[in-house]
Amino acid sequence: MAQVLEFKLPDLGEGLTGAEIVRWLVEVGDVVTVDQPVVEVETAKAMVDVPCPYGGVVTARFGEEGTELPVGAPLLTVAVGGPDADRPPGEDRPAAAPSEGSGTDTGGERADGAGSGTGGSRGDGSPASRSEASGNVLVGYGTSEAPARRRRVRPGRPVSATPVTPTMRTASAGNGRSAAAGQAAAGAMDGPVPVISPLVRRLARQNGLDLREMTGSGPEGLILRADVEYALRAAGAQQARKDRTAATESHARVAQAPTPTAGTAVPDVVRVPLKGIRGAVADKLSRSRTEIPDATCWVDADATELMRARAAMNASGGPKISVLALLARICTAALARFPELNSSVDMAAREVVQYAAVHIGFAAQTERGLVVPVVRDAHTRDAESLTAEFARLTEAARSGTLTPAELTGGTFTLNNYGVFGVDGSTPIINHPEAAMLGVGRIVPKPWVYEGELAVRQVVQLSLTFDHRVCDGGTAGGFLRYVADCVEQPAVLLRTL
Repeated sequence: MAQVLEFKLPDLGEGLTGAEIVRWLVEVGDVVTVDQPVVEVETAKAMVDVPCPYGGVVTARFGEEGTELPVGAPLLTVAVGGPDADRPPGEDRPAAAPSEGSGTDTGGERADGAGSGTGGSRGDGSPASRSEASGNVLVGYGTSEAPARRRRVRPGRPVSATPVTPTMRTASAGNGRSAAAGQAAAGAMDGPVPVISPLVRRLARQNGLDLREMTGSGPEGLILRADVEYALRAAGAQQARKDRTAATESHARVAQAPTPTAGTAVPDVVRVPLKGIRGAVADKLSRSRTEIPDATCWVDADATELMRARAAMNASGGPKISVLALLARICTAALARFPELNSSVDMAAREVVQYAAVHIGFAAQTERGLVVPVVRDAHTRDAESLTAEFARLTEAARSGTLTPAELTGGTFTLNNYGVFGVDGSTPIINHPEAAMLGVGRIVPKPWVYEGELAVRQVVQLSLTFDHRVCDGGTAGGFLRYVADCVEQPAVLLRTL
């Protein structure tokens, strides 16, 4: 007798109260194993694959793609302990007798004992979905009574009498690939359009873009976000040209302005929801400005010797050293001298909490917004280790695979806004930290060097700090030490 267990959205990390369903990884009727990812969700910090703690047959899902669920809300139910629960996902289930007159295989019975019904539909009207062995072809189908869903069909096995609409996306092995491709090509216009994420489909829908008229640049024609954005830019440019042409003709005739065509009206107000990463950033920045009495000091530094030292390191062979890694190494040495800035304020206890370990966060701009990955134990790493960790976390940020643990727990932030081509900034502190070092672009500028005017590589450094943890003297001393290390990297040898 199968037991149905409910799996709820778990706590995904510190401060996260909910998540948005991006993509379901399983269908109702699929067999899942313990710790198998079943859904991809977007939190305020990262994209996360959520594993299921139960093994069995999925009997229900809660929430469509794009739905926001709070922590503790039901995600899905799994039937465990039944005849199908212990069977591996690739093993066939016992076949039930086909429906009379259909001439098709209905795929057996569900784990709860209910028959699948004629034409591959369950008793509740939803399409049946069965997991088959590896080498099966993945085809999509849909009827007028239910939305299109996916099921796996063994190559050569008769397909249900239910009207079938193949999707453009197929997965096959062996001789099953050509048959599925032919079906997909025949019915591509009627099936769902393959996109890389439901967020892309939503972006197209909100802007009135027909995905069926697009050709994706991804594998097998998969439509990417870049494809949709390019199409929107092209449509905007085309509309702008039409508007300019209409205006020119109107002035030439000195006649009444032409009637605007449908779809050209621009709304007076556009509302963008503050949710996901953008919402989390807004909340944190507002809290920082509200709670932290910050102040900023800055200094220009001659980075010529630092750039020469980096060039010498990279010329000696081995992994290349990044400028960001050298600046992080300088920050760890400076924080060892000025530990007041490696801290946070506990106002409930009215205490300044100083940390022995230095966990450096760094600002990374991504398509989904600004994130701050954290390099753990930066004070124990050398330049090579810091370079490798910065590169790994940056790639994870761009691909949206950062875990909540990699986005929390920072004690000091390094903000390299110079990559945006700006010299200076007064950044907002990453709450609840006490300080942030900003680094502008490194550019050739006139500089007095050894009593003479010369062209040197100059960078502006700024330190924004919580005035509750220290006074200007401490902040100035920290910033001056960082600048001295930038101008004379040999100063670091005293701390190695």
